[in-house]
Amino acid sequence: MTAHTEHRQPLRIAYSPCPNDTFVFDAVVHGRVPGAPALDVTFADIDLTNGMAERGEFDVLKVSYAVLPYVLDEYALLPCGGALGRGCGPLVLTREAGIDLTGRTVAVPSEKSTAYLLFRLWAADTLPGRVGQIVVMPFHEIMPAVRDGKVEAGLVIHEARFTYQNYGLHKLADMGEHWENTTGLPIPLGAIIAKRSLGAEALTGLADSIRASVRAAWDDPEVSRPYVLEHAQEMDPSVADQHIGLYVNEFTHDLGEDGYAAVRGLLTRAAAEGLLPPHRPESLSFP
Repeated sequence: MTAHTEHRQPLRIAYSPCPNDTFVFDAVVHGRVPGAPALDVTFADIDLTNGMAERGEFDVLKVSYAVLPYVLDEYALLPCGGALGRGCGPLVLTREAGIDLTGRTVAVPSEKSTAYLLFRLWAADTLPGRVGQIVVMPFHEIMPAVRDGKVEAGLVIHEARFTYQNYGLHKLADMGEHWENTTGLPIPLGAIIAKRSLGAEALTGLADSIRASVRAAWDDPEVSRPYVLEHAQEMDPSVADQHIGLYVNEFTHDLGEDGYAAVRGLLTRAAAEGLLPPHRPESLSFP
């Protein structure tokens, strides 16, 4: 009886307040997916959710793909709900166009983020020397810091692709473009993971519910709009729409062969470069 009661408790989930996450989870969070588990939502930026995953603090989390090798013993990668795509990679921005980053101070959103991993792989391929100091700061503070000269470059994610020119900044390089050109694969950014201890049936049901939530959001985008804009931190609605259009795609609905190939490619290449510990290939299987 106790186990049954515990199973019916809401699943504790943490994801970002960004439009792609709120768009994806709106229907399931608000009870519009029949048979879906109840979710108790905490909003947190990716640097925080990565740490939460490493500490095993939540049942379900949106994390960087770069954190997977550290958490796959306890968590399973869900085949849906995350962020992969093409033309949606992180950017390196500077106040002056075309500078060499060797020895420069660079702000990044997290040292365990996929963005930072893609940056490290790009730097290894393209820079004549090593970058200087790496400074971690919340992603929404990075562009003002570059603009104000507090750092010499910034690695930005999310809607910054559409707004960096408002800060008078220049795009030095596109990490996703480099990844796609060198691998031919989509860019793996954010993953949805859930505790293996929930059991195969619950994990499969959760994945089915997330897929249904994505389909519901696509079928009637206006229904999710209040939830999206409530948490979008004063974002212009048109920017929120661009954000969703870029990060919510067929890979969000199902990773598929190309999605899994991209994840394996990222983790394998990063391990070969000494940037991540190696992962066991079977650890990516679901459930």
